[in-house]
Amino acid sequence: MGDGAAMKRTADPGSLAFRLFLSAMAITLVVLAVVGLALSSLYAQAAERSFDRRLDVYVKTLVAEVANATNDAALEPQAMAEPLFSFPRSGWYWQIVRQRDGTMDRHASRSLGADRLPVLGGEHAGATPGGMRQGFAVGPDGERIRVVERTADFGSDGTFVVSVGATAAELDHDISSFNVALIGTLIVLALAFLLVVLFQVRFGLRPLSRVSQALADVRSGKAVRLEGRYPEEIVPLVREVNALIAANQEVVERARTHVGNLAHALKTPLSVLLNEAGTRDDPLAMRVRDQAGVMRDQVAHHLERARMAARVSMVASVCDVGEILTALARTMQKIHRGRALAIDVRVLDGARFRGERQDLEEMIGNLVDNACKWASGRVEIELAVSRAPGPGGRAFFRITIDDDGPGLDPARRLDVGRRGRRLDESKPGSGLGLSIVHELAMLYGGHFELSAAPSGGLRTELVLPMVAGNGEAAA
Repeated sequence: MGDGAAMKRTADPGSLAFRLFLSAMAITLVVLAVVGLALSSLYAQAAERSFDRRLDVYVKTLVAEVANATNDAALEPQAMAEPLFSFPRSGWYWQIVRQRDGTMDRHASRSLGADRLPVLGGEHAGATPGGMRQGFAVGPDGERIRVVERTADFGSDGTFVVSVGATAAELDHDISSFNVALIGTLIVLALAFLLVVLFQVRFGLRPLSRVSQALADVRSGKAVRLEGRYPEEIVPLVREVNALIAANQEVVERARTHVGNLAHALKTPLSVLLNEAGTRDDPLAMRVRDQAGVMRDQVAHHLERARMAARVSMVASVCDVGEILTALARTMQKIHRGRALAIDVRVLDGARFRGERQDLEEMIGNLVDNACKWASGRVEIELAVSRAPGPGGRAFFRITIDDDGPGLDPARRLDVGRRGRRLDESKPGSGLGLSIVHELAMLYGGHFELSAAPSGGLRTELVLPMVAGNGEAAA
């Protein structure tokens, strides 16, 4: 099996491989999506904690500065190592709010100016001294900022709410960068996992492909049963298929035996009737001879038809059509060598027939023999390939035989295929040849046609299903 055919079957919505692949893909996407959301949430929380710890360092520094201040004028921290606190609207701010004797004083960084940072604890933040609060708020320019604040109670000096805020853009950028990297990683993992699933599906279903190929070998005549080692789950299927093939062969063989027995049972009585009637010349004897002859022809016809049906239903071999055509043309050339008959053969390599070689030779031989009998001096034989209309149409090989004889009018062509009808009583033959060709062609899934040849004679066309070079029926 080629990779292209395997991929095509995998992409077929009705195939088992497609269903397995689709279910694995759905589960993979759901699991990776849940894992991605969980990892993104965990990283966002970790990033916020890390950012809060950084801001809390500045808060503690401010609290230490406030504790060491001796007067209000000293509430200008000098130990802050971040220069952004000195640039107006830089996005980094600190604020100290003191509550004492019902009054409230505020000190802020130069970057904050006259604006105020929101107090996360509200107006009564001093009710929980020493507690740290953090959260998002709206900054002076309407941007989203992260604020960390602490409440410190210094007794008579009052209660201080120390806040440090920083723009959330840096935090959001870190989280966004992580999410982009996470999505890329999950996509790569999804693709890698789906490739593994695709390989697993194809590897797991390969025994089914082997069963299909083995059945094709049986059908093409290359094997008589399924052979080889198969997984434990497929062994019962292989066993039942082999049992079915054996049962079919047994039924066909029994039918052929019955046909042979019937032939022997009828031939002797008919021969006796013909012999007895042949010794007399009265009208009764003539009638007996005529009817016995009809019975003999009928028996021969139906027995031959049963024999052909039995052969077609059995597993047959594959033969090359061009080789048979060439050999028959040489044989007919020798048979009709006294007439200086020219037989032109044009064959196409690769046309193969699945069936009994004897049946194909009988069909082609009857047609070529009839053409040679009626041709004035030339018979043309051509082998071509055609395909049934529609997507995936089955391939057929077409054998066209033209002669330059007198030809047939359309009305007489309809009678030629009937059993016992002859083109001309002056020519030798029983009239069964074209009937056998017609019935054999139908049994093999083909057909037989008569038409006018370009040279003015009769054209006969035999169309049969073609078999590809590997033994499988072309489709």
